[in-house]
Amino acid sequence: MSDASEKMKPSQEKQDEVLKQEQPGLEPEAPIESLGEKKEGPKKGEGKKEKSFFSKEKTIALKESEYDKLVHEAAEFKDKYVRLLAEFDNVRKRTDREKQEFVKYANEGLLAQFLAILDDLERSVEAAKAKHEDYDAFLKGIEMVMAHVYELLKKNNVKPIEAKGKMFDPHLHEALMQEETDQFKEGAIVEEFQKGYFFDNHVIRTAKVKVATAKTAKGIAKDAKEEQPNN
Repeated sequence: MSDASEKMKPSQEKQDEVLKQEQPGLEPEAPIESLGEKKEGPKKGEGKKEKSFFSKEKTIALKESEYDKLVHEAAEFKDKYVRLLAEFDNVRKRTDREKQEFVKYANEGLLAQFLAILDDLERSVEAAKAKHEDYDAFLKGIEMVMAHVYELLKKNNVKPIEAKGKMFDPHLHEALMQEETDQFKEGAIVEEFQKGYFFDNHVIRTAKVKVATAKTAKGIAKDAKEEQPNN
């Protein structure tokens, strides 16, 4: 009997389809669970909320002795940090002061050597004043002073830059004039106005020079005119 009634009873799915056709827009009710069936709850670990990034700080209980110990250690570390910072600042100030003094007095020895040369020049001038007609002695004194200067420069790794007859180099020479000539190659140095110097292969002063250029047609014509004998 029960089997026959079950066959005659339409299935839940067919009832839902009929309901949709008769009342469009109305959702069918969820099937009622049969008695005796228990709905399983969420499994362990499911449904837990994630912890917030800004979680509250935890309160940790400490013994009073442990708390006092931590406070004492923190105070010691702070004191060491302050002392080290002060010491570092003192070292920095002392280093800056020593650097300034070094820059200020770096040339002290060199200046002291030049004072000896100044003494020689003063003696030569005094001798020239005392003996007005002794030109050779005065010239000899000046040459001795110059030799002293050259020796001092050599001792301090200062040497002159070669110029006359050399090809012009903008790193070593400074061209003040140009001269049209066929006696030198174009770009060669014809004359030196002021010497240049190296200090340990570093240019401390460029040489002031006159540079040769090739003759132009106008210059050649001028030379030819000057070579013609005067009538």
